[in-house]
Amino acid sequence: MKDKTFTLIILHIAVFLAGWTGIFGKLITLSGIPLVWYRMITSVIVLFVVLALMRKIHRTKLNYVLKIGGCGALLAMHWVAFFASIQVSNVSIGVACVATSCFFTTLFDPLVNGKKFQWKNIGLSFIAIAGILFIFSIDVRYRLGIALGLLCAALYSLFSILNINVAEESKEDSATMLMYELLGGVVFLTFCIPLFKMVYPALPVMPTGSDIPSLLLLGSIFTVLPFLFQLQALRKLSAFTVNMAYNLEPLYSIAIAALLFGELQEVGFSFWVGIVLIVLSVALQTYSVVHSSKPIN
Repeated sequence: MKDKTFTLIILHIAVFLAGWTGIFGKLITLSGIPLVWYRMITSVIVLFVVLALMRKIHRTKLNYVLKIGGCGALLAMHWVAFFASIQVSNVSIGVACVATSCFFTTLFDPLVNGKKFQWKNIGLSFIAIAGILFIFSIDVRYRLGIALGLLCAALYSLFSILNINVAEESKEDSATMLMYELLGGVVFLTFCIPLFKMVYPALPVMPTGSDIPSLLLLGSIFTVLPFLFQLQALRKLSAFTVNMAYNLEPLYSIAIAALLFGELQEVGFSFWVGIVLIVLSVALQTYSVVHSSKPIN
């Protein structure tokens, strides 16, 4: 019981810190690909310094580096879709769609790992999906943002599942995993930026002076710390449980966005019905994990 409770506390601290991510997406003027590139390279530098001071930097096998780096490319695409969703709609819409990651996990996990479908998880997922459907019914202006948010959730779900598999295979610690994932994301986006400039030549790839402090905060405290906590939780909790906890991220982001940007004036009754359903799905899953007599997996 104590082990479960401590792991869930660590997980929910990570979720709270992640709730600030959408705020930075609204504050920073760069679009998705260059924004994520700067975020990841800042995180690599910060994490490298931390690990160097702790003398925990070490090499791993090339095949594991490639697999972990591949997970990092998925993470980079997830973040690009996330920030794009926010920038074409608003913070509240973008972060609310992340809640569908639990639904995608119920589909992807059995397909990737050859497991049986868990009908309890599917039922809990559909509570969150019902919430998303209520949110989807709002102003048509936000439909593109919602679509990008759904893509973001699907990519995150796939990342979580594959990350667990690679962690179990490589036996690497969470910090080393994160380092190679961030490096993989940086390499992937470095190849994407020339294509981005060809398609969107008018959009900037260099940050403005006002962007730099936000990028530094985003890439350090609000990336490295929550992801270390999250990766640690993924070693003791299922991908489904972690994704269900991340359904609370919209709540934190919405509250902060309401204070900073006054976004509550842009949403209506159906949005709040959706948020209630999302919170209910998280509460039921958390109760199930804490009071289960089975080992957490």
